[in-house]
Amino acid sequence: MRSAGNEREAVARWCVARPPRPSRLAGVSMAGFRDRGAGPVDVRVVPHPAVTLALEFGDGPLVVDAETGRQRRGNLVTGFMHGAVRVRGEKVECVQVRLSPVVAHEVLGISPAELDHVVVTLDDLWGRDAARIREQLGEARSWQDRFALADALLARRREAGRPVDPQVAWVWQQIAGSRGRVRVDGLAAEIGWSRKRLWSRFRAQIGLPPKRAAKLVRFDHAAHRLAAGGNAARIAAESGYADQSHLHRDVLAFTGVTPATVAGETWLAVDDIAWHGRDTSID
Repeated sequence: MRSAGNEREAVARWCVARPPRPSRLAGVSMAGFRDRGAGPVDVRVVPHPAVTLALEFGDGPLVVDAETGRQRRGNLVTGFMHGAVRVRGEKVECVQVRLSPVVAHEVLGISPAELDHVVVTLDDLWGRDAARIREQLGEARSWQDRFALADALLARRREAGRPVDPQVAWVWQQIAGSRGRVRVDGLAAEIGWSRKRLWSRFRAQIGLPPKRAAKLVRFDHAAHRLAAGGNAARIAAESGYADQSHLHRDVLAFTGVTPATVAGETWLAVDDIAWHGRDTSID
């Protein structure tokens, strides 16, 4: 059972809005966040198998302290982060967008590989589009209008982008659909590529090698089950880990903390509220 304390803390901290209908783009999901102002925000980021955009429009700056030690603020995009990454700020208002890495390649205009372990401002990637969307979101009268504005921008940028190879997209779908439990060594043969070619193309276009991608998807599933109050040994067995120690090592590698600490993270409690138990970002 999910910790009621964590959920109460998440509700007290954030006003969360969800779109009335899915995005017009497969592999895109959105949620709106408004800081309730109960003191400064300071939360640890729990890695997720998606590229994340923070489209800020509030009075207070959104600040991300990356694992590299660099700090970024404003409209931001993050790749597959792990380690000591924190989000801070006050009076934060933003639309958070999760992009499947297949879609991210088209929408951002760069490969997610270029976002490895870094946080980048959208101004650097989109120029005037980033400033324009911030202004439009601030002027919008409702969350529904903000979601529509963000969706239209993403659709426009995707149309102008370059898609990933169909074979790479298919491999990602197998990894995501199996919750990271597929044997990735056999996927190259299924698409008629050499292992070297698949690893090279997948890393360049998705941002991670296939095995690393599978580990991240598997970790994400396990982390949410931990946050829901599940037994660590059972979660390890049912999520494809060799044993509980294997789960412990993966959680530590991705977050820098133990499974017990991850289970109590406010980030995951907010995550469950925002995405309402259904995550389209890894489709």
